[in-house]
Amino acid sequence: MDTKKIELIGDNHESFSFKTQLKKDAFSKPDEEKIKKIQKYFRKIIEELGLNLKDDSIIGTPYRVAKMYVKEIFYGLNPDNKPKISLFKNKYNYNKMLIQKNINLNSTCEHHFLPIVGKAHVSYISSGKVIGLSKLNRIIKFFSQRPQVQERLTTQIYEELKSVLDTDSVMVLIEAKHLCVSSRGIKDCSSSTVTEIYGGDFNIYNKRDEFYKLLNSAAS
Repeated sequence: MDTKKIELIGDNHESFSFKTQLKKDAFSKPDEEKIKKIQKYFRKIIEELGLNLKDDSIIGTPYRVAKMYVKEIFYGLNPDNKPKISLFKNKYNYNKMLIQKNINLNSTCEHHFLPIVGKAHVSYISSGKVIGLSKLNRIIKFFSQRPQVQERLTTQIYEELKSVLDTDSVMVLIEAKHLCVSSRGIKDCSSSTVTEIYGGDFNIYNKRDEFYKLLNSAAS
């Protein structure tokens, strides 16, 4: 692939698949082996940049980065790390929308491996099942902790919530800043990106309008 096309795909933040693309043997190696290999490769990157790896501050950086990749910011790649979700009967017969707002979101742009930082707001109308509020946070965290584009992240969270809650009446809104926009390229520090997806009762304008009003009133 020519470098101009590579740059264009990155600057346009293009994505070509709803699913995160993984190798068939992506998890055949234990985490510790992955950490050792990434540590070796990242050491080479540091050397090529001309930094002195004998410096006390940098000597441990390859290991720290490798461990961070595998155990922290990309742990959502491994399906074994998917949170276990418990559902409960809607004993209160609450048939209005439930909103969980301002959920911290930290992800990584797959084009430049730079942070995506923002907030997620999710809402659903129960079909007879309810989910623990902390589980909504865990679902968002799981799908965030992998290389992403914001459109795919929004869709993956939406599809997961629909499946878990057994309802189409789900809405997901994400507002985030991309460091691949603010720290390189155009270097725009003030803009943010908003994505949303909804279905079921939220296809009705009045329902979406209620969602937006509740978000704004709760924030004021």
